[in-house]
Amino acid sequence: MHNRVIYLYTMFLVLVLSACKVGQNYQQPELPAPAQYRTVTTSDTSTIADIGWKEFFTDTTLQGLISRGISYNYDLQLALKRVATSQEQLKQAKMLILPELNLNISGQTTDPSNNSLNGISLGTFLGKSRLEDYTAAVNLTWEADVWGKLRRQKEAALASYLETYEASRAVQTQVVASIAQGFYNLLMLDAQLDIARKNLVLNDSTLLFTRLQRDAGEVTTLAVQQAEALKQSTELLIPQLQQSIALQENALSILTGVAPDTVKRSVTLYQLQVPDQLNAGVPAEVVSRRPDVRASEMALIAATAEVGVAQGAMYPTLSMTAQGGVNSFLASNWFSLPSSLFGTLVGSVSQPIFQRRRLKTNYEVAKIQRDQSVIAFKQSVLNAVGEVSDALVKNNKLKEQEKIAASQVATLQGAIKSAKLLYRSGMANYLEVITAQGNVLNAELNLASVERQRLGAVVDLYRSLGGGWK
Repeated sequence: MHNRVIYLYTMFLVLVLSACKVGQNYQQPELPAPAQYRTVTTSDTSTIADIGWKEFFTDTTLQGLISRGISYNYDLQLALKRVATSQEQLKQAKMLILPELNLNISGQTTDPSNNSLNGISLGTFLGKSRLEDYTAAVNLTWEADVWGKLRRQKEAALASYLETYEASRAVQTQVVASIAQGFYNLLMLDAQLDIARKNLVLNDSTLLFTRLQRDAGEVTTLAVQQAEALKQSTELLIPQLQQSIALQENALSILTGVAPDTVKRSVTLYQLQVPDQLNAGVPAEVVSRRPDVRASEMALIAATAEVGVAQGAMYPTLSMTAQGGVNSFLASNWFSLPSSLFGTLVGSVSQPIFQRRRLKTNYEVAKIQRDQSVIAFKQSVLNAVGEVSDALVKNNKLKEQEKIAASQVATLQGAIKSAKLLYRSGMANYLEVITAQGNVLNAELNLASVERQRLGAVVDLYRSLGGGWK
């Protein structure tokens, strides 16, 4: 009865102590997120990050590229494998509180010397010259989670799993954004190639008219050379742009996980539509919406739990070991029951005393690593807010640039018509015509570049807010 009371008291004490956990529970630190973005004057919490990528990117060709990229991009596949690895580690961590159970079957024979003490004793008491021992036993070992160390390990494993999961989402947002940026860049190059070809036709016309004037003695050979040089400059653009198009197609193919090939497209740069309302929400929302920021917070949660694990390693360990099975010194009655049955139960408490400062060092290092994770988390939030602010500025200012660039193109196209009429009537010289043609070429190329930058800024805003993983 007395032993039973001691046993019940011990189990009660274990359960009470198991309710406690060493280390601190996670608390989100104060974050460097302002009330609103720099260029936003409203506090609307809606954001384009809530829009799925299929609704945000409406062009069917681009949708196909993104869909293929999500399925076959190798960076994303590697990220998903990291998720699978951490998931297996989490499954193992959930089993830490359970006992270990092993089956051991052994047979042993010993032939001692007849002149040894073992040999003489064996012959005298058992009448045998060979010692045999056969055992089949089940071994059970269990560590009581008195200080919550094992539960902290489970917390750390769960946070690490969620970190890789969020990191895979972050990779997807980057893949989606990169494919969209590459596709827009390809359309810009198509537009610039079309501009170069149209201007080449215009240069041909100017060169032909200048040669006729030279033959008529109205201009010198220098005028023909200048017109021909302008045509050659435009001709040089064509293979350069064709080269850039091929390289961009190769890059897009690799992003989508296929061998370099032609990328078919049925839309032009100026036909693309982007959402009119580009709501950014409030800065505090990037913590919950942006996958890479969430991954950084999960890393902090894991580091916080690891501090508890390191602290628990310095406290006493209560463990129990049980063994039971059958044992015999003769194989013939090895499984003779119940005579061959045996059992052992051992309880132990182990307190680390001197480990050459290993445990103390692990604990201090874990605290430093947690502090590093706090800094990294805060930096990720600050970077995210900065990226959104940059994208908002670019969107606003590129809209203004687009209007100005379009107006400039219209002005210069009118100027070139005037210059050609004046040149044919002898009221303008060839340099004015050549200058006008060069200006309109540069202006049209610049307009295509500004339009592409504006589309890219929209993608940057979508990605920086955390869109693209849904």
